[in-house]
Amino acid sequence: MHRPIFLSAIFGFSFLFALSVRAQGPVDPVFAKWQEKVDPAVGRGLDYLARAQNEDGSFPHNYGRSVGIPALAGMAFLSRGHLPTEGPYAENINLCIDWVVRHQNEQGVLDNGDAGHGPMYAHNIATLFLSEVSGMVDPERQAKISQVLPKALALILRAQQVKKDERNQGGWRYHPDSHDSDTSCSGWALMALRSAKLNGAAVPDQAIADAVAYLERHQHPEKGTFGYSGREDHAKSLTGMGLLCLELTGRHGSPATIAAADYVLQTYRDLPGRQYEFYGIYYNAQGLFQVGGKYWNEFAPWLYETYLGKQQPEGSWDSKTAGRIYGTSMMVLAFTVPHRQLPIYQRDETVDEEE
Repeated sequence: MHRPIFLSAIFGFSFLFALSVRAQGPVDPVFAKWQEKVDPAVGRGLDYLARAQNEDGSFPHNYGRSVGIPALAGMAFLSRGHLPTEGPYAENINLCIDWVVRHQNEQGVLDNGDAGHGPMYAHNIATLFLSEVSGMVDPERQAKISQVLPKALALILRAQQVKKDERNQGGWRYHPDSHDSDTSCSGWALMALRSAKLNGAAVPDQAIADAVAYLERHQHPEKGTFGYSGREDHAKSLTGMGLLCLELTGRHGSPATIAAADYVLQTYRDLPGRQYEFYGIYYNAQGLFQVGGKYWNEFAPWLYETYLGKQQPEGSWDSKTAGRIYGTSMMVLAFTVPHRQLPIYQRDETVDEEE
């Protein structure tokens, strides 16, 4: 699948999408043993999302009318290689896009008032989605994305510049003017900025560096854990997030990355049944796949064996804290890691697959 050459210069951002092939890399040998079971399960999950989607592009229940849930569902469709221009889920993807771009306020925030604690969390996820899908759509939708996305990115950059104390500087919280930060919201913001930068947006290197520095201040120097506001709070669900962010920003193989991966490998079996189970599983899958080697080789079979059995008859996975649309989207994103279809999650193929 080709991303067309596209150029826009709006609100100080320039997007240049070089002609590139979004092709699946070599088949992961661990995934190859499970693919006959995993791919049909992913298909059932996507069918469930397609059936559940409302005609306006939103979803029922649990923040389904925020911009965050449709954005996650949209990325789930994309993660298996489905396109907004053709194929069985094209209409669903386009409905997700249309819902997101319709809900931007004058400040640039992607928000329709259904984001729970505050708009930035959903805004960051929705910005990531628009960045990932930009260049794949029809000209009319591309024109809309080209108006909305630069404003959304500018809002993220402005929110990062709000004056904060040293511990919180460089991160994000629930509101654009928040004077504190948390690692979960910040992880999504960092991925949105990195995705846009990969696609040619004029995202300052310093913004990425400041976000990474914020996360690094929340990693325990000995244990390798990442916390929510400290270094160990909610570590079992958040350390995978920190690991992925380190991997995606050039820290592959660093002592900090290995320490985080070691902690995840020691604790991932504790996630089932926990409050933020699906969030943790998603990030653990993404992070450990990036690390590769023994980390992915041990985790992946457990992931598939455990969560294939948790899929409901109608195709969903049910998150106790965030519902079936969220749970299904996150599990599809976790299961499809080896397909390498979302550009931001591409892995350096020099990663050693041997222990």
